[in-house]
Amino acid sequence: MTDVTAKKFEDVPAFEGPQAIPGIRFRRVGRALAVGAWGMNVIEIAAGCAGYPEHDHTKDGQEEVYVVLEGSGTLAAGGNETKLGRGTFVRVGPSVRRKVQPGPEGIVLLVLGATPGQAYRPRS
Repeated sequence: MTDVTAKKFEDVPAFEGPQAIPGIRFRRVGRALAVGAWGMNVIEIAAGCAGYPEHDHTKDGQEEVYVVLEGSGTLAAGGNETKLGRGTFVRVGPSVRRKVQPGPEGIVLLVLGATPGQAYRPRS
């Protein structure tokens, strides 16, 4: 048997529950693929949605890489703004506060995260 798992991100159920944010679909694709070495999610933010939370990862030391799969937007991080378009890769260090604003057609991001020098521990 081959150790391969394939899925379309649209086929991974979006997070639901009291902490779900209207206008944002958060898909735990790493978990769906059984990735154990880093965190991996797809975040779909609808046009006009301002609900993506400003945050950092100072507490857990996690760095993140954002990859734009579809759409456009802006990443506000560390007092700077970075334009995001399809195919853009952006790395953000753990202590940098960041917030993504979607463009007029919304944005779909692949977000990869792990803490440098530490074994990855999936969140429950």
